[in-house]
Amino acid sequence: MQRLLVLIWKELLELRQDPRLLPIVFIAPILQLTVLGYAISTDVRNVPTVLVDFDRSTESRSLVEAFDASPYFTIRHTAGSVEEASRWLETGAAWMVLTVPAGYGRDVRAGHPALVQVVADGTDASSASLALSYTSNLVAAHAQEIASARAPAGLKPQRGLRADVRIWFNPELSSRHFLIPGVLALLLIVMTVVLASMGIVREKELGTLEQLNVTPLRRWELIVGKLLPYGLIGIIDIFLVVAVATLWFEVPLRGSFLLLFLLSLLFLVNTLGLGLFVSTISNNQQQAMMSAVFFFVVPLMYLSGFVFPIDNMPAVIQPIAYAIPLTYYLIILRGIFLKGVGIATLWPQALGLAIWGATILALATWRSRKTAG
Repeated sequence: MQRLLVLIWKELLELRQDPRLLPIVFIAPILQLTVLGYAISTDVRNVPTVLVDFDRSTESRSLVEAFDASPYFTIRHTAGSVEEASRWLETGAAWMVLTVPAGYGRDVRAGHPALVQVVADGTDASSASLALSYTSNLVAAHAQEIASARAPAGLKPQRGLRADVRIWFNPELSSRHFLIPGVLALLLIVMTVVLASMGIVREKELGTLEQLNVTPLRRWELIVGKLLPYGLIGIIDIFLVVAVATLWFEVPLRGSFLLLFLLSLLFLVNTLGLGLFVSTISNNQQQAMMSAVFFFVVPLMYLSGFVFPIDNMPAVIQPIAYAIPLTYYLIILRGIFLKGVGIATLWPQALGLAIWGATILALATWRSRKTAG
């Protein structure tokens, strides 16, 4: 028992001698619990909704006010046409379009059956299902209010108010179609960030990195030579995942594969730069792996909208979500796979990836020079 205690004490002393490992072990879990505890939520609130009101009557305004007063919906924009509202769904700026047809107020006043149209973005199947459930309940409650208001006045009872629901992009509301494109992003992160950082740090542990630094190789040649093999692995993964997703799981690829491939390469620049940066702040492979997983892979997965919608996160956390590259890449993946949109719609996300990639590569290169010096 005494020998065992001595060995345990020795291991604790070795951990204490590594100042970079202690924050990973103790601080990272606390930070993750604090941030993710607020960010992770399966509730659906403040569904971004676009309104198209062709009736513009007192009755239509009453219905719109019922939606706007509900904690489950937020009217983001009032569109003048269905085509304008559709663009909000394509870009992901709205989850739902509420269309009030002309004559709605006349039908309500006459007690005739009245109809409103609801078009939902079915990309996120679980969120769309909840949003449509809230919509049905709200319309039913509003119909009850109308009936209660007409009865004391002796008016003809309202014979029906219902929502004609249509689901775009994922009519079957298959969660598989929502999640599988995101798996490509997670695989690229794991294969490039974790493996690249550990590969570079392994050279540092073996002492061969210092030998490479004194060769005639230029700095950029050394960096490209170390990162390119992992980039090639990522490229192979792109083809494999897309093939399995479309041929085996039958996830529709409605957009351009060429555009998907080019923007995936842009995302690879981000992940490889991130892997290089992790290698500059790590002294050994254990540190590299734990830093990559705890500080980057796990937070990116939960804060990017891969599982939990960003719009449901607290307002203070949403800027963090929009400051990470995986958020933009997931929008690109689901936009090309399920919506079939092109660069005219996805250029803001492509620009975000380009800026993020250039920034992290520059920072990682600067850190690499400083570490080598």
